[in-house]
Amino acid sequence: MQNDLYGISRWGENLIGILPNGNICLHDPLDENSEGVDLPAIIHSLRRRGINTPVLLRVSNFLEYKIRSINESFQNAIKENEYQGRYLGVFPIKVNQQAHVVERVVKYGSEYDFGLEVGSKAELLLALSQNLSPKSLIICNGFKDSEFVRLSLLSTKLGLRSILVLESVRELDLIIRVSKELGISPELGVRVKLTNSVSGKWAATSGDRSSFGLTVDQVVGIIERLKSEEMLDCLILQHSHLGSQVPNVIEIRQFVQEASRLFIEIQRMGANLEFLDLGGGLGVDYTGEKTSSMNSMNYSLAEYCTNVVETVKFEMEEAQQKHPCIVTESGRACVAQSSILLFSVLESTEFDSVEEITGEEGDHPALESLIGISENLCGENLLEVLNDATYYRGELRSFFRRGQISLPELARGEKSFQFILGKIRKILSEQEVVNEELLAKIKGMADIYHCNFSLFQSLPDVWAIDQLHPIVPLSRLHEKPDRNAILCDITCDSDGRIDRFVLEDGISNCLPVHSIKEDVPYYLGAFFVGAYQETLGDLHNLFGDTNVVTIRLGKNGSFELLDEVEGDTIFEVLSYVEYEPKRLLETFKAHAEKAVEQNRMSLDELKELTSTYKDSLRGYTYYESD
Repeated sequence: MQNDLYGISRWGENLIGILPNGNICLHDPLDENSEGVDLPAIIHSLRRRGINTPVLLRVSNFLEYKIRSINESFQNAIKENEYQGRYLGVFPIKVNQQAHVVERVVKYGSEYDFGLEVGSKAELLLALSQNLSPKSLIICNGFKDSEFVRLSLLSTKLGLRSILVLESVRELDLIIRVSKELGISPELGVRVKLTNSVSGKWAATSGDRSSFGLTVDQVVGIIERLKSEEMLDCLILQHSHLGSQVPNVIEIRQFVQEASRLFIEIQRMGANLEFLDLGGGLGVDYTGEKTSSMNSMNYSLAEYCTNVVETVKFEMEEAQQKHPCIVTESGRACVAQSSILLFSVLESTEFDSVEEITGEEGDHPALESLIGISENLCGENLLEVLNDATYYRGELRSFFRRGQISLPELARGEKSFQFILGKIRKILSEQEVVNEELLAKIKGMADIYHCNFSLFQSLPDVWAIDQLHPIVPLSRLHEKPDRNAILCDITCDSDGRIDRFVLEDGISNCLPVHSIKEDVPYYLGAFFVGAYQETLGDLHNLFGDTNVVTIRLGKNGSFELLDEVEGDTIFEVLSYVEYEPKRLLETFKAHAEKAVEQNRMSLDELKELTSTYKDSLRGYTYYESD
């Protein structure tokens, strides 16, 4: 069993495991006694329902568990530190706007008065339609026009608590005007830029160079303006944002300390603040390294909550201030782990061979030398042989470019190199101690596994910001992988590839995989893709949304299918980019009729071609097996 090869025990957080049959399984974190649910068996069950890969699998148990964990960890920290305020979390809708996700966040968070954060009118409309707890907050960030402000203010008549967070000085004039027109006092927050910056991918957007928020002198001006309007009592929340996926707990403590000091000073200027909104930042350990690196974090959820509560309490008691209600916007930590992208390998391009090439009369001397190398191959000279083979292959390629050898000779040289590489890999697999330089060179010659998904649609952060998601074969994990590969998607773009992978011993530039067996599907899973990936997807090569299913893990290895959303059809995707599919069909049929008139096509062929065109318009944008 290859349990540790992919580091599952490190990053899986007891959500992901391996069954004795070598299949990946999903564990219900809400039930310690539940059996693991076989993930390939889920795929098989979905296929029998007509739901094919690629498919995005949402696991409702994982989502519920994370929402419970965040809220209960804060409750525990509050109790242990005798903190006198409470905690209220909100989910930033921008992290995952999909209806089934937001609705379940609200459902699972209702007992904790978990609220929503919005940054646009569309998100506000979405939030206002949800069945939120009366004590939940709707935090309104982002730039706001009069319609946005009007919606927020009028929603208070529904018993909702919608707080307008000031992002700019201009917004205050607008809010004052609209509130007076409606005769509704607003509940206001102020977003303040802090001086503390953080490490990680979003370092450039933290500190006083952050895109949103007010400088301290602007905050003072707003307080003075509210005083003059006799509206200072409307200012009830201070918001500051540290950044997404903060890797270092020390930076979190420093940030909370500065935010608390600002809260205290704003209070001293006469504001009656109730809520200290510390924004996002709570990370996800995608690699399981537990370090302050780009895709990891050096703290646990419990440690995060304790650091926040302890720091706020200390600063407030030093200033003899009342403990405020702590608010966080931990979207990534809520939803990232709840979704898995499942996809199949369509074929592989391998760069070694078991076919031995023999010499022929008249072979070029360089080809003779390359073919003869394998005769001297042994466990002690692998690196030397690889270097020699690489040299002679390079020479043959140069001779071909200069017209000095034929294409068949070049082909035999390439096959000979592949045979030598295959023998080296076989000997390496049997050795306990491996030359690191040789290993690095062999990994650089990894296979290419061509997979049925679009990187740009389903994993855009992998392409755009080098985000790491654990990727693992879903079966045969009781077998030792015999290949190393990089993954390519089915878009016609050289950027549609993944060449960084999470393994037990660190980050690798290739993924250990198994040889593909004919007529036996080989599935891979990209884990923890619930944050941002669906929202940021792009129609590269007109590949649309994948099929999406939501399941509930049950007893005895069972599961329940809760929701199914069919992936985009070609008809729908063409509509997104301003084509009229019906008109396309009419134009196509006209071309086909013309071909019949010119005797280039029979009527039977016309019928078959037109039928195929129509079926394709209704079909999935991804590769479909016969």
